[in-house]
This record gives sequence, structure tokens and C-alpha cells, in this order.
Amino acid sequence: MAISDPSKRLEAIPPYMFAELEKRIAAKKEAGIDVISLGIGDPDRPTFRHIVEAMREAVGDPSTHTYPSNRGRKEFREALQAFYALRFGVELDPDDEVMPAIGAKECIYNLCFAFLDAGDVALASDPGYPVYTGGPVLAGAEVALCPLLPSHGFAPDLDAIPAEKLEAARLMFINYPNNPTGAIVPEGFFERAIELAREHDFLVVHDNAYSETTYDGYVAPSFLATPGAKEVGVEVFSLSKGFNMTGWRCAAIVGNADAIATYWRLKTNVDSGLFDAVQLAGAAALTGPREPIEEMNALYQRRRDLVIAALRDVGVEVEPPKGTIYIWAPVLEGHTSTSFAELVLEDAGVVVSPGSMYGPSGEGFFRISLTTPDARLSEAIERIREHLA
Repeated sequence: MAISDPSKRLEAIPPYMFAELEKRIAAKKEAGIDVISLGIGDPDRPTFRHIVEAMREAVGDPSTHTYPSNRGRKEFREALQAFYALRFGVELDPDDEVMPAIGAKECIYNLCFAFLDAGDVALASDPGYPVYTGGPVLAGAEVALCPLLPSHGFAPDLDAIPAEKLEAARLMFINYPNNPTGAIVPEGFFERAIELAREHDFLVVHDNAYSETTYDGYVAPSFLATPGAKEVGVEVFSLSKGFNMTGWRCAAIVGNADAIATYWRLKTNVDSGLFDAVQLAGAAALTGPREPIEEMNALYQRRRDLVIAALRDVGVEVEPPKGTIYIWAPVLEGHTSTSFAELVLEDAGVVVSPGSMYGPSGEGFFRISLTTPDARLSEAIERIREHLA
């Protein structure tokens, strides 16, 4: 065994797909190819000015220079409480039902280690955010994939989950508005998830990363607004996409107090908490004006419509999503997800994400991110239209 050989645990999961995508883009650019990436969902506009100014002030405050508390600053927890009450109609106890996280990815990953043992099962959406499947595997547990199919509105058919998987389940990961499909939560889905969680004693984890990024008048709900949700679940709320704060790693876990206490017990042994200045900036984001969010949504909606029109021109039929920063579309006839992405890259110099990267049920689809500046997005669309029409 070489000193650099990975553990068996690490060997059980593939390399993180976006890291591999970034390497591929870099290699093309080094070869002198002008590549336009529509693959990774990282907002191209800066963080809102009032948030940046709050951060500047907080960094200059010596009280933020010491170790933070894993439980979080009062200002941040109370800002979450006020935001959830105003935005979602959800009442939270800022002392027991709110806790900061160093980004949603870290939070979801750590939840796996806080709740899963060998032999346990995590129910995970397929296709879905890779941490829903990678986290449980690294924790030594099993993943039961729940297919998201067009025929079911890209929601898991909860009544089709095998009984033995439900009995062994300790976590269920759900996410609406949904990445990568852009789907919004179907009527009655949250209620059915709560019923199953009560019946089989597992924790529902709703990844609420895109609630603030919606279109056509749609307003996304919080899972916790569903009656009984707090009894069986938590919600991971991220400021990354809705507030253009991806690099800030600012999120929170809210909901069931006992589950958050368990998560806190793990966290105290894993990290030293979220930088206090980031928490204060997060509080400014949550209590600040809504106009910058509305402006970003108008920008994304315009880009969405541009992409949809271009895809239809080349024979790809897709309905405009009402949420997220993604277009989830079927590949052209005769292609797999990978072969279509290869075609677009080699012929048009444009990167799209093959749907199979997000799970087996993503086969036959590809994902386009709307987080590319207007001029480059328009150029990418023209390249696709020129080479595929």
C-alpha cells in the first residue's frame, strides 16, 4: 500500500463531479479553446452591497476575532427567526431551533455522521445533489435512491419505496425548488413525507437552497410551514444562491430542536463554528431589502427565457422552470447524457452538465446553469444553435 492510497471509505465514492468538471474546463482553456461553462451554478453577480458593507464593519469589530460559538451569535439566530416568521410564516425558537452552518454542503454531510450507522439507510432523491449520496456512504451507511421522474413531477413516489428500506431509514433528503430538475414541490408531497417519517421514525432533511430564486409569481414554501414538519424534520437554509453568497459559506439548520442538539454534539467535535463576521453579514442579508433579490430573479428569468427559446429552436422541448438557477432538459434523440454533453463541448465549446452526473435517473437529461454573464450566455446559446440546429 502506498502512502497516498485512499481509505476504503473514500474509494467507495467517485471524485466530486464539479471538481472533475472544473479540471476539464481548465484543460480545454490551456489548449487555447474558448470554453463557455454553463455547468456550475455560481452566481456571476457580486454579493449585494449592503451585505458587503455589513461584513466590512464586522471584520473591524474585535469581538468577531475570537473563536465563534457553534450555537451561533444571537444576532444571526434572531435574524433567522425573524426571516422565517416574515417570509414563511414559521415560528422558530432562536435558542433551540436555529444553528449556523458553514454552508449547506457541510451541514448535510455532517448530518450523515450525526445520525447514520452501518446498516442504516438514507433515502435520497435521484437525480440529486451529490452529497445526499456521498455523505451516507462515507458515514458507512446505505443509500436508497428515490427516482425523480417527469411522469411524477420530478418528485419521489414515496409510496413506491420498498418497505425494508423504509424500516431501515434514518434520514430522508428532499429539496424544493429542486436541483437539478428545477421542479417545484407538488401539492401534498411534504404532507406525505411527514406521514412516512412519523410511521417509520426517520428524520426528514429539506435542503432549502433555492426558495428565494423563483419566477412567474411563484413563491416557494418552507417545508417547516407544513403542519407537523418540525416534529419530524429540519431544514437547511442556505444564503448562497438567493443572496449571491456562495463563497461566504453561510447557512443554518432550523427545525426540530432534538435533531439540532444531536447535530451540535457532532459539530463541537468537528469544527469551531462559523466566523462571527460572516454571521453578522448573514444577519444583514436576512433583514435587508428584498429589491436586490427581485432584481436577480428578473435577470435569471430573462436568461431562462432566452435559453428555453434557443433549445426549442434545436428541437429540445422543455418547460420553463419556476425555481432555481437551472434548466433541466432532455438530450437530443440518439444521445446519452454524456454523449450529448461531449457533442456540445467538442462542437460548440460549451459546457453543460450531463444528467447522469446527478444519479442514474438523470440519464437522458442535461443541466444548464443560468449564472453566466448575459453576453457569454447569448454567445453560448448561439454556438449551440449553430452547431446543433
